[in-house]
Order: sequence, then structure tokens, then C-alpha cells
Amino acid sequence: GGSVPNTTVALLSAATFAPIGRWFWALAAFTIVAESNAVNVTDGLDGLAASTVSFALVAVGMMFLSAGRPELASYAVCVAGAACGFLVVNRHPASVFMGDTGSLALGGALGGLMACGGGAMVLPVFVASGVFVVESVSVILQKVWFRWTKWRTGTGVKLLKMSPLHHHLELSGWGEMKI
Repeated sequence: GGSVPNTTVALLSAATFAPIGRWFWALAAFTIVAESNAVNVTDGLDGLAASTVSFALVAVGMMFLSAGRPELASYAVCVAGAACGFLVVNRHPASVFMGDTGSLALGGALGGLMACGGGAMVLPVFVASGVFVVESVSVILQKVWFRWTKWRTGTGVKLLKMSPLHHHLELSGWGEMKI
């Protein structure tokens, strides 16, 4: 084997770091899997996953550029460009659908960029992935709330009309284009 470098993770400010050493690789693996699944959960309306991933990747690319990592910035912006190109056929009304293969790959690219960028990119990628975090949390809260109310009262109660959040908004009367 080789030695694993110690890694620090940026906390709430660039000046505050937490040394996590070898645990960085567990965090990196979790981030790749979590981002893949979060983008997959977000892929439910025409253009939603591709457009939000494009914005997140461009933001992450700009962060890499400012951090002096042009190779990772270039990759991020190229993947964002590919997602934007896909929007030509995936915008409302969609003629081609992304499916699991595309959404998992885009999420994996976003999570993989965090792993390649090291600990300093954990917080920026988390912030840039805000939509995906909210979508995933809405699914988790729906399941937890339903099971808790079923345990407490015998009848499960839904927190949202449907999860993930974009489907709840759609059932609440928001148009697909507005979401």
C-alpha cells in the first residue's frame, strides 16, 4: 500500500479547517454516492436535473479556477456544457429523457469533483448542490414523518403531497415551467 495524505475539510469559513485525515476518503465516497442519488431524485421534470446540475457544475468550476485548479475547472465546465446541450432535447416538452444513467453520471461527476478537489471543496460543493440537498431531504423527511405518525397514531400522515419536493409543488398547482 501507499500512504494516505492527511486531509483537512473547510468548515464555515476558508480560515477554519477540521483535520479528518484518512476519514476524507469515506467522506469522498459518501459524497459521490449522495450526489449521484440526489441528482437522480431531482430528475423528474423536463430539464430540472440537467439545468440545476449545469449551474452547480459551473459554480464548482469557478471555485476550482479561483483555487488554481484549471484542469478540474475545465472538466466541470465541459460536463456543464454537455448537460446544457442535452437541454435542447430535454426542455419542456421533452422529446428525450435523461433517465437513471444520465442523472447518476452527472451526480457522480459533481461528487467526483469534490473528491478530486480535496477537503477544501467539501463545503463549496455542498452549497452549490443546494437544490439536490433540498430534494433529497424532502424524500427523507416524507419517509420519516410517515413512519413516525404511523407508529404514534396507527395511521401514517404525509408531510408533503408527494415527494420529492418538485412533485409536491406540481401537485400544489405550480406549473412544470415555474418549478
